[in-house]
Parts: sequence; C-alpha cells; structure tokens
Amino acid sequence: MDRRGKNVDKVPTSVTKGVQILLGNPKKAIVKLSLPLMTAMFVQTLYNLVDGIWVAGLGPNSLAAIGLFFPIFMIIISLASGIGVGASSVISRKIGERNKKEADDAATQAVTLSISIGIVSTVISLFIIRSILESIGTKGETLELSLKYSRIILFFIPLFMFNNVANGILRGEGDTKRSMYAMTLGSILNMALDPLFIYGLGLGISGAAYATVISVATSAIFISYWLFFKKDTYVSLKFRGFRYDSKILVDILKVGIPASLSQISMSIAIFILNVFIVKAGGDNGVAIFTSSWRIINFGTVPLIGIAMAVTSVTGAAYGERNGKRLEEAHLFAIKFGFFIGLSVMLAIIFFAPQIAVAFTYSKAASVIFEDLVRTLRIMSLFLPGVPFGMFTSSMFQGIGQGGKSLTISVMRTIVMQVFFSWLFTFILKVGLKGVWWGVVTGNATSSFMAFIWGRLTVKRLKEYFARC
Repeated sequence: MDRRGKNVDKVPTSVTKGVQILLGNPKKAIVKLSLPLMTAMFVQTLYNLVDGIWVAGLGPNSLAAIGLFFPIFMIIISLASGIGVGASSVISRKIGERNKKEADDAATQAVTLSISIGIVSTVISLFIIRSILESIGTKGETLELSLKYSRIILFFIPLFMFNNVANGILRGEGDTKRSMYAMTLGSILNMALDPLFIYGLGLGISGAAYATVISVATSAIFISYWLFFKKDTYVSLKFRGFRYDSKILVDILKVGIPASLSQISMSIAIFILNVFIVKAGGDNGVAIFTSSWRIINFGTVPLIGIAMAVTSVTGAAYGERNGKRLEEAHLFAIKFGFFIGLSVMLAIIFFAPQIAVAFTYSKAASVIFEDLVRTLRIMSLFLPGVPFGMFTSSMFQGIGQGGKSLTISVMRTIVMQVFFSWLFTFILKVGLKGVWWGVVTGNATSSFMAFIWGRLTVKRLKEYFARC
C-alpha cells in the first residue's frame, strides 16, 4: 500500500491484457511491448529499403528526388506523430492512475485534432512544395521527379496523421500487437505493389507514391475497425457530444508539441545536412546519404520499438508514483538497446559491400558503390550510442516532461550533429566524409549528456515519490 492507501502492486484483472502487461514487471513489460513494435518497425523499415531499391532502378535522380522530399514530409507528419506520442503518454499515465475516463477523453481528442491538422497541412503544403524544393537547390529532372512523388503523398496527409495517432493510442494502452498487425500488413502490401506500380504499370516514381498511399489506407481500415466497430480496446473513442477538455488537451500538447518539434528538429537537421552534402558531393552525395541513411534507420528499428515501449511503461510507473519501476524500466531499456545497437553496427561493417550492391545494381547508380561502402561503415558507428539519448528522451515523454525530451533532440540534431558536420566538412576540409563523421560525433556527445540528465531526474523523482 502507498501513503494514499492504494495498492500500487496489484494489477486489475478486469482490463485488457495489454494494460495488465503495462502495470506488471517493468523489465518484462519493456520486452513484451517492444517485441511486437520491433517486428512492425522492422517490416516497415524493410519496406523503406525495398522502396529505395526499386526506385534506385530508375536512376540516381529518382533516388535523390525522394531523399530531398523525405525531410519535408517528416516535418509535416511529425505533427501527427507528436500528437500520438502525447496521447500515448497521457493514456499510459491515466492507466497508472486507474483513471479510464480521462484516458478515453485523451484518445478522442487526439484523433480529432490530428485529422483537423492533416486537412490544413494538405492545403498549405500543396501550394508551397515547389518553392521549398527549389529553395534547397533542387532543379531540373530531380525537381520534377520530386514534385510528382510529393504531390501524391501530400494529398493524403490526413490519412497518414490518423494512422500515426491511432497507433499511439494502441501503444499507450499496451496493445502493441494490434499496432504491429496494422503496420506490418500495410508495409507488406507496399512492398508487393511497388514493382507492379513502378515498372509493371510504368508509373515510375509516381507508382512508388501510389503504393505507399494504398498501404497506409489499408492499415487505417484495420485500425478503424478495432477502435470504432469491434470496440474491444481499453480506451473508448466517444465523438457524440464531444467537447475539448482543456486540461487533457494541454496535457497531450505538453508532450505532443515537444515531440513534434523533436521530430521536426531531426528533419531540419537532415535538411541542413542535405545542403552540406549538395555543396560537398552534388546529387551523387545525396544519393549516397539517402541510401546509407536508410540502412542506419533500418539498424535503429529495434531501438525505436524499445523507445515506444519505454514511453508507455515509464508513463504508467509515473502515474502510479512508483520510482523503482520507473528507474528499472529506464536502465533496463538502455542496456537492452546498447547490445542491440552494437550487434547491428558490427553486422553493417562486415556486410557493407553486400548491402551497397542493393542500391547500385543499375548502371547509372554503380558509380557510387565504393563511396557508399565507406559511408556505411562510418555511419554504423552511430548506433551503439543511440539508446542512451533516445530512451532517456522517451522516458521524459512518458513522465510528461516533453520540454526535456525536446531539448535532448535539439541538442543531438540541430546543435551537435549539424555543428560537427559543418566543422569537419568546411572548416577542417574533410569533404563529404566530414558530414558522416559529424553525425556520429554529434550523436555520441549528446547521448552521453542526455543519459546523465535522465539519471539525475529519475533519482529526484524517486526521492519525491518516497516522501509523498
């Protein structure tokens, strides 16, 4: 019993299995909740790789066209991801507090907000996309290809936003299996449709965009069925008589806005890095970065899965005012993630030539093979340090301290990675490789700082909860 008379160790039996896992042993919860998310993220990232491989067959210009649009798209979609993270954080904390009504309200408000923002984003982005692409130096065939791809994707932004938020709701209540089912189905469908649309129907880069939209729509159909028709999730979405609750809305946005800005900071960093790369290596440099970054993102897949679980588990522990569980979840996740990151790094270093072949099999793309191998080996050093910063950031999101999570992300991306890349590339005259070494050095430095900050925060919370 805690000092408020609540049994914080007893898990209710009249709830879903996901909620029972969320309120159980934090180490087991991290593993059980992260494994489905790892699987889903693995398949989704595999799709990104396969998509890049199919597009690579169209030549470096097509690959560069998608690479230049990607950070712009992520800035838009980060709004939905942030709301999803905010909803996940609030829902998990309310579950820890045993407050289902406010968990339901948080889910309803998050979905409504995301769709509204999606409609506005589509209208605005379709008008300004050409100007944005031109402002970073995109021109000629690469510009036209990027516009073909981006205009299709941008038209369906509300769909992307709903998917992100709905998955955040499922994660918040510990239902990561169904989140996995929806994401995996969409990704597998996308991989099947890519060659059909790109080459079979002769749609080229537009075919890749149509395949993506159809896959996202399919995922949305399944999630809608679970949330609105089957209604066997823990949270219930209630739109009849719906009114915004300012307290819950602020709670969502207190985590969601910093989470969105965190993702935007990553996209801004990639945007700036692309500018550095264009100046140092031209379109080939962008193609090298786009290909290698897809592989590094593939390596972070299990880490992202763990990070999502960390937000939910630490949120529930915080809601229970249980400092011990909060600390166990944070430290266990980092140890777990470090060994995964180290293993993936070694695999990339060893198999770099074989990986590079997948992106350079066409005659037009073969000119970047050697540079791509070297880039993969340098960039893989990024991975072991990721958990220290990423999971600390997720922990801050879980406990509702979104501002600290944002600070970590900005320090890692815009401050450290951009600064070191600029220093190595243009001041120390390392050239294109300076960008790669800047990313690795910036990540390692910021992750160490974030970890120390996280440990001090958890220690203070444990002391505070013990006094309550």
